[in-house]
Amino acid sequence: MAEDAVLLNVEDGVATITLNRPEIRNALTREVSAGIIDAIDAIKEIEESGARCVVLRGAGGAFCAGGDVNAMTDRLEGEVSLAEAERLIVRTTSRAIERVANCSLPTVAKVDGPAFGAGANLAIACDLTVASASSRIGFGFRQVGLAVDSGTSYLLPRRVGLNTAKELVFTGELLDAERATDLGVFNHAYPDGAFDERADVLVERIAAGPTVALRASKRLLDQGPESSLDEAISNEAAAQIAVFETHDHREGVSAFGEKRDPEFEGR
Repeated sequence: MAEDAVLLNVEDGVATITLNRPEIRNALTREVSAGIIDAIDAIKEIEESGARCVVLRGAGGAFCAGGDVNAMTDRLEGEVSLAEAERLIVRTTSRAIERVANCSLPTVAKVDGPAFGAGANLAIACDLTVASASSRIGFGFRQVGLAVDSGTSYLLPRRVGLNTAKELVFTGELLDAERATDLGVFNHAYPDGAFDERADVLVERIAAGPTVALRASKRLLDQGPESSLDEAISNEAAAQIAVFETHDHREGVSAFGEKRDPEFEGR
């Protein structure tokens, strides 16, 4: 993992990835992007030891300010070639966002502060996105004279619909937390003073769930928009057969029969 640029902590079933460059508002530099990739890879390796949900957050009052502005400046001044710039976007920034989107575990972005451009994409690459009331999010690539990148054209329409995605990109509107929630960019916006507490309740509920079943459900939901109804039903049946064999399914059935809350173990 890129040294100190990104931190990883696993506790009580929750793997927390913290972008740790507050002095640049956690912009997606090469080091930060590489750190995200390393963290996701590390979580895969330690899943058997207890990671059941992944949280992505930023340190120091910002979620992520987007792409590396210094790299943009270097490109304009001729210090970085167009080929190198393309490699930076595709192999680091976009790859980090793709790795988050493809994580097999449920993922939650905790947005406390600004999330701009590629940083906004990082937030919506997670399965759920929750924010503090004072947070802002925008897909304003137009502000720096650029087309969308790092997955906007895939991720944003799936959150808000094609027409709304076009409006947000064409106007560069900076959304406050209330409007972002109304549009479906955020799942929830919590009061600033209660943000961590309220967000953690949601995360803990996910982490306490039947992990194998939730992973299967996530895969099926992600496949759904590209599947026919027949394909979806067939895929669900195959997944359900595998989940039938899990400890958590047996526990769920027992708890239902005994009229108590299930105590899932993630296996």
